[in-house]
Amino acid sequence: MTTVSPLQTEINSVFALYSNGQIQEALGAVEALIKEYPNEALLYNISGVCYKAIGKLDETVKSFEKALTIKSDYAEVHYNLGVTLQELGQLDAAVKSYENALAIKPDYANACNNLGNVLKDLGQLDASIKSFEKAIAIKPDFAEAHNNLGVTFQKLGQQDTAAKYYEKALAIKPDYADAHNNLGNVLKDHGQLDAAVKSFEKAISIKPDFADAHYNLGSTLKELNQLDAAVKSYEKALAIKPDYAEAFNNLGIALKELGQLDAAVKSYNQALAIKPEYANAYANHGDVMKRLKRLDEALASYERALVLKPDLDFLLGNSLHTKMELCLWDDLPNRLNELMKKINNSEKVIVPFSLMALIDDPEIQRKATEIFVNKKFPKNHDLPEIGLYPKHKKIRIGYFSADFWNHPVSALTAELYELHDRNQFEIHAFSYGADTKDKMNLRIKEGVDYFYEVHSMSHNDVTMLARSLEIDIAVDLGGHTQDAGTGIFAMQAAPIQASYIGYLGTMGSNYYDYLVADQTLIPDKNQKYYSEKIAYLPSYQVNDSTQSPPEIIFTREDLGLPEEGFVFCCFNNTYKITPTSFDSWGRILEKVDGSVLLIYADNESSQINLTKEITAKGIDPNRLIFGERLFKSKYLARYRVADLFLDTQPYNAGTTASDALRMGLPVLTCIGHSFASRMGASIISALNLPELITTSQEEYESLAIELATDPVKLKIIKDKLVSNLPTAPLYDTSLFTRHLESAYSMMYDRYHRGLEADHIYVENSK
Repeated sequence: MTTVSPLQTEINSVFALYSNGQIQEALGAVEALIKEYPNEALLYNISGVCYKAIGKLDETVKSFEKALTIKSDYAEVHYNLGVTLQELGQLDAAVKSYENALAIKPDYANACNNLGNVLKDLGQLDASIKSFEKAIAIKPDFAEAHNNLGVTFQKLGQQDTAAKYYEKALAIKPDYADAHNNLGNVLKDHGQLDAAVKSFEKAISIKPDFADAHYNLGSTLKELNQLDAAVKSYEKALAIKPDYAEAFNNLGIALKELGQLDAAVKSYNQALAIKPEYANAYANHGDVMKRLKRLDEALASYERALVLKPDLDFLLGNSLHTKMELCLWDDLPNRLNELMKKINNSEKVIVPFSLMALIDDPEIQRKATEIFVNKKFPKNHDLPEIGLYPKHKKIRIGYFSADFWNHPVSALTAELYELHDRNQFEIHAFSYGADTKDKMNLRIKEGVDYFYEVHSMSHNDVTMLARSLEIDIAVDLGGHTQDAGTGIFAMQAAPIQASYIGYLGTMGSNYYDYLVADQTLIPDKNQKYYSEKIAYLPSYQVNDSTQSPPEIIFTREDLGLPEEGFVFCCFNNTYKITPTSFDSWGRILEKVDGSVLLIYADNESSQINLTKEITAKGIDPNRLIFGERLFKSKYLARYRVADLFLDTQPYNAGTTASDALRMGLPVLTCIGHSFASRMGASIISALNLPELITTSQEEYESLAIELATDPVKLKIIKDKLVSNLPTAPLYDTSLFTRHLESAYSMMYDRYHRGLEADHIYVENSK
């Protein structure tokens, strides 16, 4: 018969109190025992455990240290002290405690596991791995150590190895919520979004109050474009953890993409109230401010984010683009040098669209685009590769856009959909923009054979829809612009995928087969700067031939212009106005007495900044006149009052150029090297007016001055322009459609002959 000592009986009663949650009573009882047995190390260990349970960590440390002064080889106390020091953030001291425990008890698996965690937090990842591996060697079914080893390999970027350890942890402990969550993160990083969703949902089913799993589920649903579901997941995470700044930040992103901009602002503000130094939230707040056209506030947010985290993905580019919109050019040369260095160093520094107006270098543009695509839209392998479709009686063309409404892309393309030869082509439109039901939106719905509202659908579902319809050629009309559908193309919506009109450059990926262009935009020698094969048409820009000139007639007085003097104009967006272009305009104004420059600047700050710039050049600021935003008919009519349109460089006019030319206004451009910097020349060539294309800034300025001071020469050009309007390719939509259809047919023929995509050259059929 075993005899239990009086002390052991009292200790058992302390354990009973502790087990019942009566921690304070247990602590009182053990302290009373310490007075009676002051040299009993076990009692100090128990008091330390009790102090830890009520959050008095300093007292906890003192108790454990007292136990060790009595019994220095007490492995469990060294371990408990390590746990406490780890919680206090005293990581180096925690390491020593765990090492002391292991020196006494080498097969102490929990100490190996915890030591691994501390080493991981200290960044000593190789040592951390050894510690976890030792824990597993001691205890092969140690699920937590397998999970922690997975976390460490994930930190090292070894995602496949991490996944294996998470799977081992789950084989041992199938209801291990943390391992399901961690595996979900690996799957998400691998682009296996549907599998990641299942992992996060499994974690939540095991542990419904798992805030991180709800958050991670929301982030994955957001990537799948299931925005409403993502919002609900973030809200669940916040209901569990109201101070979850990251969840407020990502909720803001989802709300922004849903078009709920004011709600997004509120969400970012809540994130910043919790975490005032949160650079990502400042950057995202800047994005929404830009959407709301509150550019000064956007820039302030970007600049604050840059102070906090200068290397945040694409932040420098967003700040620079906003400054360009505001016509703030301070320190621009140094910023551009910094930008170039970072791009050449493969850093994620600028989104492709923003770069177009800053640097006229197609090689740099391709590199920056590839960096962006590899980060944001890598090839998605969730769906199987598309097999060979049967030859359809009609080639099925799918146009994909967020802009099937009163938008420049639709203004250019609306008649194209109507004119497609229905004996050879079946036209589908996939709209992931708002269902505006405006006049243009209704026209496009009437002009195609099938129109699909897919705004609320996930990228997976849109892709599956396109595949179910056996779309032969998917045409991306948005490219890398706002509300782009690149994620759909990354999943392969069709066996042939092409980019056209909405974005003036390479998509920088291997899942776009063709880029539609012409020889002016992409000479053969420049093909190496584009990841796609080029489908060359005789001319590039489609237009709407049904558009009739407005009946409105403006006088100079109506537009605030002087009664006399030459009127230069430019209605390109302000982000296209570079210091180089503006300096040219200043020199032109100086040489043409009494001339004025009519430009479009849609915010007060850019107007103030441009006025300062023109004044600094010694030019009367009254010669710089700001035109307001007008409805389409009035906007077109305004061109009749101007004498010459001055194009910007390196991002040329697009729709504004063809609008001006249609109204009989000559457009003067300077051809560059990249797609966007050759757009003006492409449009002017399609109107057979090569005399308006210059090849240097000096020639551009000289010709502008000559046309403004030689009325006869200007009249000859204007007369030629008006004469060319009815017959030139630029506004011959029927001819353009035939050319584009020829390109589509050649793409389709190559595909069905089992040939890889290759450059296509369409001959002029006129």
